Amino acid sequence: MAANNLGPAKKWVYLPLSLLILVVISAGIFTVKLLTRPGAIFAIESKESQPNQKAADAHQPAAQEQKDPNDKKPPRPEHKHPAFSQRIEERARMVADQIQARDVNDPNVLKAMRIVPRHAFIPPTEQRYAYGDHPVPIGLGQTISQPYIVAFMTEALKLDPNDKVLEIGTGSGYQAAVCAEIAREVYTIEILEELAKSAAKKLKELGYRNVFVRACDGYLGWPEKAPFDAIIGTAAAGRVPPPLIEQLKPGGRMILPVEGRFGFQYLVLITKDSKGNLHQKNVMPVRFVPMTGQVQKSQS
Repeated sequence: MAANNLGPAKKWVYLPLSLLILVVISAGIFTVKLLTRPGAIFAIESKESQPNQKAADAHQPAAQEQKDPNDKKPPRPEHKHPAFSQRIEERARMVADQIQARDVNDPNVLKAMRIVPRHAFIPPTEQRYAYGDHPVPIGLGQTISQPYIVAFMTEALKLDPNDKVLEIGTGSGYQAAVCAEIAREVYTIEILEELAKSAAKKLKELGYRNVFVRACDGYLGWPEKAPFDAIIGTAAAGRVPPPLIEQLKPGGRMILPVEGRFGFQYLVLITKDSKGNLHQKNVMPVRFVPMTGQVQKSQS
C-alpha cells in the first residue's frame, strides 16, 4: 500500500514545479518582446541622476538632451534695496494720474514705473519733488525727465524681455532702470564722466545687473554691442547721428529729441524695416537739454 501511494505524491510535487517553470518561461518571453519594442525608453540610474529627473525623449536629438553650460539666463534687476519699499503709494498715484490718464497703457511700462524708485535717482535736497509732474534737477545742469515723458518714450520702443537697448544720455540712470525692468540688457552712455560714475554707482546699489554704463560721447553709440533692438536718446541734437542709425537692428525702433529750426524740439520716432529702410515721424513737441560732443561739430 505504501508503494502504491508513492506515485500520486510525486505527481503533486512535480505539478507546482512545472507551473513555476512555465511562469518563468512566459516572463522571459514578455521581457524579450518589451525590449524589442520600437521607441521604448529605459532610464538608467547613475550617481548623477536626480530623484525627480524625467526620462529623456527617445526621439529628441542628443544635442538637446544636455543643457549648454554657456546658455545662461541674463541677469534681471534685483529689488532688495530699501528704496523699492519706500513711497509706493506715490508711485501708484504718479502712474494713475500722470501716465495712464494720458493714454500710456503698455502694462510692462506701467509696471516698471510703479517699481522703479524714482526718488532714489534724485539728490536728497530735491527728493520731495520726485513724483511731481515735471522734470527735477540732478546737478551739473542736467535734469531727470518728467515721469510722463519717460513712460511715453519707453512705450514707443515696444520693448520685450529679449530686447537689447542703447540709451544716449544716462543722466541720473532713471530711464535706464525703467527700460531694464522690461528689456534683457541696457547699454547707456553719458558724456559727463562725473554723472556717468554716479549713475553707475546708483544702478549697482539698486541691483540693476543688466545695465551697463559707459562715460563717452554718445554720438558714436556702442558699436561693439550693436545691433540694438531699441535706441533711446535723452538729449536733443540737430539731426540723428548716423552711427545710431547704423546700430539700429532691422525691425528696431529709435526715439530721441531732435531740434529743428527756431529751436523747436520734437520727439522723433524712427523705425527700420526688414530691408533697412527708415520710417520717421514727429510724435511730440518737447524740451530736452542739448546733446554735446561730436554732434555739435557735425552740425557746424
